[in-house]
Amino acid sequence: MTQAPNTPTPRDEALARLTAPGQRFEIRDEPVRGAQLPVFANRHRCLAELLEASRQHGDADYLVTEDERLSHADHYAMVAAVATALREEHGVRPGDRVALCGANSIEWIVGFWATVSLGAVAVGMNSMWSAGELADGVELTSPKVLFVDRPRSALVGETSARVVGLEPDTDREDDLRAMAARHRGAELPRAEVDEDDAAVILFTSGTSGRAKGATHSHRNVIAAVWFHLLNDAIAAELGFAMKDRRYLLATPLFHIAGLHNLAVVRLFVGDTAVIHRGRFEIDRVLRLMEKERVTNWGAVPTMLNRLLETDLSGYDLSAFRTLSVNSAPSTPGLKERIREHLPVAGASLGTTYGLTESSTGATLATAADLAIDPDSVGRPVVNIEVQIRAEDGTVVGEGVEGEVCLRGAQMMLGYWANPEATAESITADGWFRTGDLGSLVNGHLRIASRRSDLILRGAENIYPTEVEHQLMLHPDVVECIVLGVPDPDFGQAVAAVVVVGPESTVDETGLREHLAERLARYKTPSVWRITTAALPRNATGKVSRREVRLQD
Repeated sequence: MTQAPNTPTPRDEALARLTAPGQRFEIRDEPVRGAQLPVFANRHRCLAELLEASRQHGDADYLVTEDERLSHADHYAMVAAVATALREEHGVRPGDRVALCGANSIEWIVGFWATVSLGAVAVGMNSMWSAGELADGVELTSPKVLFVDRPRSALVGETSARVVGLEPDTDREDDLRAMAARHRGAELPRAEVDEDDAAVILFTSGTSGRAKGATHSHRNVIAAVWFHLLNDAIAAELGFAMKDRRYLLATPLFHIAGLHNLAVVRLFVGDTAVIHRGRFEIDRVLRLMEKERVTNWGAVPTMLNRLLETDLSGYDLSAFRTLSVNSAPSTPGLKERIREHLPVAGASLGTTYGLTESSTGATLATAADLAIDPDSVGRPVVNIEVQIRAEDGTVVGEGVEGEVCLRGAQMMLGYWANPEATAESITADGWFRTGDLGSLVNGHLRIASRRSDLILRGAENIYPTEVEHQLMLHPDVVECIVLGVPDPDFGQAVAAVVVVGPESTVDETGLREHLAERLARYKTPSVWRITTAALPRNATGKVSRREVRLQD
């Protein structure tokens, strides 16, 4: 459907009022790391300010699980105690790294806030990594302390970091709860922090075979928070304000969707994060939503597919009012099914376009936007600039496809300890090259394809090169290629065509076992073709991906 020409909507008018000079959400240009960029004039300057402000929410629930709840006040006290332990027992100072590797939990979030309140850098390790990948992450970031939960504990090898359990563990000398108990009643330590100091490192798959650490400053994360605060203010202006919101937290905390855009924002606003723990089993999720009266959910398409396959008549979802699609592309057809099955929550259905490197959504499409143009991922948010550029770097015209480039105060500082990758992705004047292809039509962004050959399996990004490198370590493998194939559940599945020598007897099971020690399970191919025929190549000798066949 063609997007109608832009005309001011009530939302546009509310946005203009709220961001005007002298208003709470005033936008003005300021120098940010060498470039003049639009920023929120009245923003906070460090994450500890958000934590301090959360005390006003008192006994209201902040974090809830199936068997525990922690109020905002108790959370603040627990963070103060753990921060004191990190400083006094482990010598953590501003700029030091503290890593967290574990499934979603109250302890993970407490550890995060304790770290950033000290001016240290919280490193969110992917809890689905293999032992080798975890070792790479630790080597890259050199954390002073590594918090790890029981399932991940066995993966930790030799390290100079002090390893601390996220929960009580007989195999570990110490754990986060014990740290909190030892320093109960402590005052929150203070630290001098500049808003452009590093605060968080989250990982994105690397094209060269190793994950890259996208480094976010206090400014970046706070810009993400203010993106949500502004959206709330617009909703209030339009008469759609919601009280007593309870958000389902089912996406991993090592993603921006779970951390920046949910756990961090809910603390400041005074809302509740209801944490689903363990595997995503739809009955358990729905029972938790029912029990805790969940009102809001930012879900990835895979989760929504599970939801739509379920008979919802046996669950009380009457509190559930707002739904968004996060972390991975979703089709117009999926959105339409959601509106059909969940008319109340589906009526609010919007989407965003963003990346780990952008801290939060770089564009936003409201329900009204999607009704006009289902293929839109929205217009640029108020403090982000979007350009579409040709291969030579020139800006292309309306409707012309090119590389999506972003610039703004919420864009990452760069990739931790990887100046080469940073220089490749960020131009001298601050534009981030996403590698995604798209176009701008009437101010709305449309994405044509994602990062060349990137495979998006659920909410996880998988670079074929990384998997190919590990497959090539098998002595029987002559050459291979890994690619994404359509999957009704995850969006894409990982497929591999593996060329072996004529005498090889290796099969799919053997190759799976070979990868098990080297890669996270979600990166392991689920579709295989093992052959002795060479891969098709073009005139320059490169493998022609379009000619690769998964079947003989």
